[in-house]
Amino acid sequence: MSQQFDLVVIGGGPGGYEAAIRAAQLGYKVACIEKRIHKGKPSLGGTCLNVGCIPSKALLDSSHRYEDTVKHLDDHGITTGEVSFDLSKMLARKDKVVDQLTGGIAQLLKGNGIEWLQGSGKLLAGKKVEFTPFEGEAQILEPKYVILATGSVPINIPVAKVDEDLIVDSTGALEFQEVPKRLGVIGAGVIGLELGSVWRRLGAEVVVFEAMDAFLPMADKAVSKEFQKILTKQGMDIRIGAKVAGTEVNGREVTVKYTQGGEDKTETFDKLIVCVGRRAYAEGLLSDDSGIKLTERGLVEVNDWCATSVDGVYAIGDLVRGPMLAHKAMEEGVMAVERIHGHAAQVNYDTIISVIYTHPEAAWVGLTEEQAIAKGHEVKSGQFGFAVNGRALAAGEGAGFVKFVADAKTDRLLGMHVIGPAASDIVHQGMIALEFVSSIEDLQLMTFAHPTFSEVVHEAALAVDGRAIHAIQRKRK
Repeated sequence: MSQQFDLVVIGGGPGGYEAAIRAAQLGYKVACIEKRIHKGKPSLGGTCLNVGCIPSKALLDSSHRYEDTVKHLDDHGITTGEVSFDLSKMLARKDKVVDQLTGGIAQLLKGNGIEWLQGSGKLLAGKKVEFTPFEGEAQILEPKYVILATGSVPINIPVAKVDEDLIVDSTGALEFQEVPKRLGVIGAGVIGLELGSVWRRLGAEVVVFEAMDAFLPMADKAVSKEFQKILTKQGMDIRIGAKVAGTEVNGREVTVKYTQGGEDKTETFDKLIVCVGRRAYAEGLLSDDSGIKLTERGLVEVNDWCATSVDGVYAIGDLVRGPMLAHKAMEEGVMAVERIHGHAAQVNYDTIISVIYTHPEAAWVGLTEEQAIAKGHEVKSGQFGFAVNGRALAAGEGAGFVKFVADAKTDRLLGMHVIGPAASDIVHQGMIALEFVSSIEDLQLMTFAHPTFSEVVHEAALAVDGRAIHAIQRKRK
């Protein structure tokens, strides 16, 4: 290729395209290599926009509206005739949202003068990049800098081989053409719970198999306990300590063999979703002599600023350590570019938010109570429920709570944990407080608008010191 680039980004997902845009803003000549073909055409946006965060949220929203109409409109004195849904329209809406966003990214790249190279990229020795277009000969690029941002793919397990027909991964679970009568889900993580929720709301009987002996062990215990209770009440059959030993396809059914409590058991389903996690996607990314070091887990080894073992080469997102979250990748991409430009940018990994977009949502940031104790903090905590919040009751959203974890000696905020309406947005209040190294007293002294969901945040902060107003507090000595 005749033209020379300052920066080549391999991967056009959230981390890659944000890095490319920020570099272009800073005056660099940038190329972004992306090979994804989505529904027959080249597409930017990575897993998140094409087959992950965005399409799943579209279906979560549609399915929630349907279930809410069927089950809860009557509570508001609203009567409808028979309520039905058109699954094909629901899926078409999801695809339209995806197309709009991925097309928007293409426009952003074009508007910033970034060259979108459609095909695959490989890092060679000496920081060179081999670009292989969909059509035509491979070309060697010699940029000053490279950012590796190729993301991740679902993990496959031998006991449930994905055929994208009866046994599907998270991508296939977004494309069911009819609602399964019985749906099995292997893995009670974020993806399994979200996808299970979508199809349960639309009428499927959903069984979730979780091999671990605890539900959502990464969450605060108070959250995981309450969350399991809520999802079970909604009709999701969550089986903890259920280890899948094998699957068998018979006609249009799939039988799952599993062990639980020392017993061998079987269940039969119309569809089975396998979502046991994701792994870094680095196939064909690195030549043997690229000089890039990998970790024992197959991730690209990087320092705190995402620099690899090769000078001028950075790696971000799901390719490297830390949570596999789009917003983490985005910030890492911008940080890498800022570092290239000579700015002392960094990502605060202690304030990365986790969200589960069920209904109600669950979200958290910072340390759980258990983690804080393990780190040697003398802990104080407080929580307050949405059940007595005026705005929540008016909206019929009384489930869940806000919980704060703080250091008892210094009053410093350590973590915030939320189940409830708009938890994904409310949790940002805790993230901002953590970023500014706030105390619990800082939150206690703030004035929250009434009536709002966020008043629960204020009450939870007060509850840490036994001062919540709208709950009878036990007197402390």
